[in-house]
Amino acid sequence: MLARAHLLWQFTRRDIQSRYRGSMLGIGWSVLSPLLMLGVFTLVFYGFFKFKWPVAATGVSQVDFALQVYVGLVVFNFFAEVIGRAPTLITSQPNLVTKVVFPLPVLPVSAVLSTAFQAFISLALLLLVATALTGPSLTWLALPLLMGVLTLLLLALALWLSAFGVYIRDILPMMGLITSLMMFLSPIFYPLSSVPEQWQGVYGLNPLAVIISEMRQVLFAGAWPDWSALGMVTLASLVLLALGYALFQTLRGGFADVL
Repeated sequence: MLARAHLLWQFTRRDIQSRYRGSMLGIGWSVLSPLLMLGVFTLVFYGFFKFKWPVAATGVSQVDFALQVYVGLVVFNFFAEVIGRAPTLITSQPNLVTKVVFPLPVLPVSAVLSTAFQAFISLALLLLVATALTGPSLTWLALPLLMGVLTLLLLALALWLSAFGVYIRDILPMMGLITSLMMFLSPIFYPLSSVPEQWQGVYGLNPLAVIISEMRQVLFAGAWPDWSALGMVTLASLVLLALGYALFQTLRGGFADVL
């Protein structure tokens, strides 16, 4: 068990280091990239189109439009990078597939953890800005829980996609399409309260929508998460994770033959 934990740590650290090796800014890209994206979206939606964030949705001033969008981007970028990489995690390491003793689930798990590292840097930056503007809140203690639930969900998706990605190569371009759709079908640039009532139930089935909305409540409204909604997402994530691990272990026997 300790050997696997050490191996997971080594692969996660290597993945993080490989992102910045040879670059001048290094880990600074983890901060600069979301800031640039935030600046562009804020300029377009708030500056050009004059979109206003409904005050009633969060009880904060319009000045926080950029921060509201930034929360959605932190969650969405975490999701998008994981499902974008997952289908090729096994196929890109054929030398490890042939090693019977190598624990292949380490590959998707380390990929999710290294991506989570970047997401936490982005979230830490957001907390610094929010602290300067409004001061900290006790409800911020729920943020690690929300990020933990999101990480569980993405671990499950990574196991499913990395296993199926070996056999079905169409999954990779399909994830690009799904990522584009999810950007607009998740409340990133708008609050969940602005969705028509007849579609609220459908949005409730989108775990990203639930997590983004709950993070905004915790950060800006000083409210604790909706524990029932969060509990449902957690339960679904755990079930998907258990099934994904079982599926991965079942399909891994044929990885070497396909590759």
